[in-house]
Amino acid sequence: MAKKYLFITGGVVSSLGKGLASASIGKLLEARGIKVNIIKCDPYINVDPGTMNPYQHGEVYVTEDGAETDLDLGHYERFTSITTTHSNNITTGKVYYSVISKERKGEYLGGTVQVIPHITNEIKSMIKKSSGKHKVVIVEIGGTVGDIEGLPFLEAIRQLKLELGSKNALNIHISLVPFIKAAGEIKTKPTQHSVGKLREIGIQPDILLCRTEKSLSKKIKEKIALFCNMDDEDVIEARDVSDIYNVPLVLKEQKLDEIILRKLRLKYKGSDLREWRKNVVDAAANPARQVRIAVVGKYIQLQDAYKSIYEALKHGGINNRAEVIIDKVDSEDIEKKGAEFFLKGAGGILIPGGFGNRGIEGKVMAAGYARENKIPFLGICLGMQTAVIEFARNACGLKGANSTEFNSKTKYPVISLLSEQRKIKHKGGTMRLGAYPCRLRPKTIAFDAYKKRTVYERHRHRYEFNNKYRKVFLSKGVVFAGIYPASNLVEIIEIKGHPWFVGCQFHPEFKSKPDKPSPLFRDFIKAAIQYNGSK
Repeated sequence: MAKKYLFITGGVVSSLGKGLASASIGKLLEARGIKVNIIKCDPYINVDPGTMNPYQHGEVYVTEDGAETDLDLGHYERFTSITTTHSNNITTGKVYYSVISKERKGEYLGGTVQVIPHITNEIKSMIKKSSGKHKVVIVEIGGTVGDIEGLPFLEAIRQLKLELGSKNALNIHISLVPFIKAAGEIKTKPTQHSVGKLREIGIQPDILLCRTEKSLSKKIKEKIALFCNMDDEDVIEARDVSDIYNVPLVLKEQKLDEIILRKLRLKYKGSDLREWRKNVVDAAANPARQVRIAVVGKYIQLQDAYKSIYEALKHGGINNRAEVIIDKVDSEDIEKKGAEFFLKGAGGILIPGGFGNRGIEGKVMAAGYARENKIPFLGICLGMQTAVIEFARNACGLKGANSTEFNSKTKYPVISLLSEQRKIKHKGGTMRLGAYPCRLRPKTIAFDAYKKRTVYERHRHRYEFNNKYRKVFLSKGVVFAGIYPASNLVEIIEIKGHPWFVGCQFHPEFKSKPDKPSPLFRDFIKAAIQYNGSK
């Protein structure tokens, strides 16, 4: 059977939820027993988002094979069963890099290299190669219709649909249908213009998802269908929801999965989303308790900078039937006013990853506050490293202890580059990226959470715990609960006598799902609930 493609585009404004829509459609099709894959095409010229400031792009999502990718791949994994790789994220930078490399090797036989056909052919080739053995491939095009950088991708999918045939490819367009409060009316004109622009490019939407805060009447849907050259039933209301995990259910209510399958001539079995509704949506909507978690970061102002962290906390809450209230605390503010001012009353304290020395002392202070007051603590990547620095200074007596990243002349470099640690050998570049094995020590918090001896978690960092200081840390009550066996690197630290204090070098949030939460996040929330109850 021929492979089927769904091309997802967006119009009017960005942040309409193309990633969530793509993930939700993937969820609906999986519920029908169909194997899906999802690809994100990003028009920016960067090869990947790895060097971008989180304020520019949001978080960098890391795949199992170590690719630094768009955060939408996190949505794909959280909603579906797929495990993304580097091939699930195609960027303009990757495309041009490949084309230019071929041109330098003489592969175009001296011809003039142009956007059409060379760039568009490369995009089509990458999409096909990335599709794998899946029956249905969802391809999300980043940005909005009309963006100049996105035109090669739109032209590529226009050509692909022609080549594949209408039975094997669908165009799904997501557009905004705003409600103008002053007029008290829903306005369809932005969507008409968006679809009109798309049709100028040569793409006629087969299905239209209308993002709206108000329900669309039958009359409004008929008007949109008329001016967008579509059937009424192909205009789908994608109204705002209180919980993103409810999106698949909202789309299913309008039979979007049936419409897609009918248009693609696909046989399918009955859909079953009962477990998703019961264990995710209903559990999130009906918590038995609340717990407050302070997230101490340096990119707090942007919601998407810690997207996977916030979602993993929510997953831990769902599993514990608790609503997680997140207090977003800027670590630089802690440096000015002290930790207690911001953290008193929190049931748990989490310090996420990051790069650079800005706000570091605030994170160190937050880790110390959690340690001294026996508050459940989870430090991730840089969060673990700042906890190590705090412990070195205030429990081990290594005054001035620091990371070589923050102070190359520090007397006690408790966190350092691998190249600065003798006897440690490690293959690869300057960073550890992707999944690595971690061997857990029995009778530790981490082992109790995972219930297995070896786990694989994803990394994104350059600096490591300096093994030179292992003995002094051990003597003061630190437990090295997880080790990377190949190089004897410290992966997880815990502190004896503390009810729940875990620092991990990896990023457990990247593998957390609403119906299968990260074991560390699940048990962190459980510990925070118990801490609240003991006060």
